[in-house]
Amino acid sequence: MIGEGKPIEDAAWKVTGRKQYVADMKVPQMAYGKILYSTIPHGSIIRIDTSKAEALPGVLAVADYRNSPMTPYNSAKRFIGQQVISNETIFAQRCRFVGDRVAAVAAESEEIAAKAIRLIEVEYEPLPFVTDIPSAIQEDAYPVHEGGNVITGMETHCGDAEAAFAKCDHVIEDTYTTPPIHHAAIEPHAVLADWGPDGKLTVYSANQNCFAFRVILSDIFGLPMNRIRVCAPAIGGAFGGKLEMTIEPVAAVLSKMAGRPVKIVLSRRETMMATRVRHGSLSHVKTGFDDDGRIRAMEFKIYTNTGGYASSALNVAGALMHKVFLAYRIPDMKITSIPVYTNTETAGAMRGYGSPQIYFGMQRQINEMAGILGKDPAEIQRINMVRPDSRNPASGEPIGNPRPLDCLEKALRLSDYEKALVRQRKSKEAGGPLRVGVGIALGVHGNNCFGVHRDNTSPMIKMNEDGTCLLYTGSHDMGTDTVGMQKQIIAEILGITVDRIAAVTADTDSCLWHIGDYSSRGVFVVGEAAVKAAEKMKTLLLEEAGKYFGVEPEEICLRDNRAWVKTDPEKSADLKEIMIYCQSVSNRELCVHETYEAIRGAASYGVHIAEAEVDIRTGKVRIRKYTAVHDVGNILNPMMIEGQLQGAVQMGIGYALSEGMHWDSKGQPGPLTLKKCGVLRADQMPDQLITDFVTGKGGEPGGPFGAKALGECPVVPAAPAVVNAICNALDIELRDLPASPERILHALKGGDKND
Repeated sequence: MIGEGKPIEDAAWKVTGRKQYVADMKVPQMAYGKILYSTIPHGSIIRIDTSKAEALPGVLAVADYRNSPMTPYNSAKRFIGQQVISNETIFAQRCRFVGDRVAAVAAESEEIAAKAIRLIEVEYEPLPFVTDIPSAIQEDAYPVHEGGNVITGMETHCGDAEAAFAKCDHVIEDTYTTPPIHHAAIEPHAVLADWGPDGKLTVYSANQNCFAFRVILSDIFGLPMNRIRVCAPAIGGAFGGKLEMTIEPVAAVLSKMAGRPVKIVLSRRETMMATRVRHGSLSHVKTGFDDDGRIRAMEFKIYTNTGGYASSALNVAGALMHKVFLAYRIPDMKITSIPVYTNTETAGAMRGYGSPQIYFGMQRQINEMAGILGKDPAEIQRINMVRPDSRNPASGEPIGNPRPLDCLEKALRLSDYEKALVRQRKSKEAGGPLRVGVGIALGVHGNNCFGVHRDNTSPMIKMNEDGTCLLYTGSHDMGTDTVGMQKQIIAEILGITVDRIAAVTADTDSCLWHIGDYSSRGVFVVGEAAVKAAEKMKTLLLEEAGKYFGVEPEEICLRDNRAWVKTDPEKSADLKEIMIYCQSVSNRELCVHETYEAIRGAASYGVHIAEAEVDIRTGKVRIRKYTAVHDVGNILNPMMIEGQLQGAVQMGIGYALSEGMHWDSKGQPGPLTLKKCGVLRADQMPDQLITDFVTGKGGEPGGPFGAKALGECPVVPAAPAVVNAICNALDIELRDLPASPERILHALKGGDKND
């Protein structure tokens, strides 16, 4: 089964339209919820009148801060005891961004609920507001929260960067910015909460972390965990946007007040305005290097925009710091990370978890280095990349089996890099309106939460009496085929076909504890946990089959859904026979579980090469050819991983060229539609897209069958590869995302940096 391409687990359900998402669910006596959002970026509610809404026929409940729990919580909390900043409440009395939750209504229909929302009267006392990092960090900036807008400062280092800079042949430094962007998952946020007459709260939610949501709901409502069930029936895309809790407690409050199940499904506008975005960033990067192209020192100071509430501010700011040590053999580095509050939509997890922000400035400067030295950017990458024997300079620990150099060499071949350089040179010599440029970037991302906080998962496998089995896993499948991957591993080890394995997933009442699906931990951690659990079950099956045939367990092998006696190929039995024997003679059931914790950190690598065509008259960019090669250890499912990489390229190019949310002078957000938010369309994808992988060579130590994640890594190098191509085509420097036509034309006219 391992290495054999297959469609994702639920492909047929999706393409036939039979997949049931939360928005599709209906239960008896179900009511419908709608939310009223703040229309101002900052201000206190001094009067709220819900009487007209309450009097509307069909309205069952109206909730706001006056009749709901005001327990502060952190929407990104993972487990009991985690130290987090808790400053969000279900409803706001002091609103901190346009889209903050003010009130909610439960009614017999969506139409009645929407009408009731419009009848609620709210009077605000406006307060000063800030919507960007430079304004927020001014000493006299009005505080979004008490204590100021700078949440904290984190710092880590290796060696002595300042001393190293003094010895370098060259030092460059500049400032780079990246915008908040929305995840734009096809499925909007949805929840169905049922506070039953027995006092138990059941929440069906499109989310990435049922067990964490249970913790937060327990904190808010003071319920013991046996009185809360959270499950994720299906997720129609997430990319991190459904990792942190948003509307679940609203539905819970309404359900308790109405005495009915309540479903809330956000519109696209609401999802984009009031859930989560990627952290915007402002980073100052300094690089010291020698004439031979060797990087001697780097220093980063990055501010991240966490928006109105803390949420994952510390998590993302902390995570991005450690990823810069994994790319190059640089002895002296320092990084300072500073999360900042603003009066904008709360930022949270998004694919890459800080890496796209920090790697943008890093990869732009490496391209600039090449120009200063008159060297090929590929040679600069080659000289400095980590090798399989490299160690993390900050911790001294081995990195594992990193293969970025192999990715580079393969990407250079597949992209016909030398010919692309010729096209770049000739387009400049021709002096026409269309200029061709080629850009390279390296991306890195971790595979788990090792060293940061606990990283556990606990799969369980139960054999049925007919020789089939059930997998119980806390995993949430978001289109990444996490569940299918576990089935594939179990099938390989037990010698059965995948169709003989069913799964119960992402349900706090049915599955054992799981830290959540994020941090690209699916293959490296969850997959290895499945290996351990399957090996336990294999031991039991061999034992029972040995008794059945009257031989020692080591004389049995499992394959083709049967148990075979190795020394006598004529002797075999279907696993159904073995399980009936187990039940009727041994008088026992076979059920195992494994609590597995990540044994070390691991990292995935990728090199992207973009060939872009830029029209100097309009600033428009066309990606003619795009090559992405990734180091993922040994591949479990090539069909799945190829599609995942192609999707990441789409996401990364959009980040590079067109995506970005903004807030105007009145604090109003935009754009709030898929049509206008800059997500790359199919006809804007590269004319030629080449994807490939570096496999074998021992794979990744500690990963299932030597595998590690693709996951988040591919979005990291995409934007800098594209922007490097633009800059190399036009001999300009772009330091801000997105690289819009307006910014390109401005740079061509000699505009100021960072404008």
